[in-house]
Amino acid sequence: MHIVDGALSNPVVIGGAVAAVGGIAVGLKSLDIDRIPTAGVLSASFFVASLIHVPIGPSSVHLILNGLAGLLLGWAAFPALFVGLLLQAVFFGFGGLTVLGVNAFNIAMPAVLAWMIFGRLIGRGSAVHGAIWGGLGGAFAIATTTLFVAVSLALTGDEFLPAAKLVFFAHIPVMVVEAVLTGFAVLLARKVKPELFLKGSSA
Repeated sequence: MHIVDGALSNPVVIGGAVAAVGGIAVGLKSLDIDRIPTAGVLSASFFVASLIHVPIGPSSVHLILNGLAGLLLGWAAFPALFVGLLLQAVFFGFGGLTVLGVNAFNIAMPAVLAWMIFGRLIGRGSAVHGAIWGGLGGAFAIATTTLFVAVSLALTGDEFLPAAKLVFFAHIPVMVVEAVLTGFAVLLARKVKPELFLKGSSA
């Protein structure tokens, strides 16, 4: 899911950087002190989960957990996920520094969209209903991320269209796994600390 340095055209890189800076600014403004520990845990979870790559055909996939980050943090998912991406780029060379803005936007914006669509739903009704909405939010975030990555590649040139299609189909299993993981995480949180989602829905 990480786009590497040199793969994208300059306009796409610049546009992604500008969009990421805007998202981070909004996220930092909405990040209150009470949610900083949650943001730190989710940033670390994203960092670790993304390190485990599973080969599928000529490509490889990994968990992202951006849906869960978005459901818990709202706009604050931007700075949390950005930190994880920055550390991965610096220490392991995943993605790259010049495309850091694009990668951050492609992963964090779907997290925010998942929060906008599903965030208020997971706090209503029973914990099981919340878990179902959470699972849908997790799958939605991955699907949207693959779409954003595909669009980033397609905007660079038609020669990237096959790679863009591969990105989507290779991540279908990840959508299922993330839906299950996010659903169970929401179920657990609804039972032990439901106020997490009440805060997230008003971020």
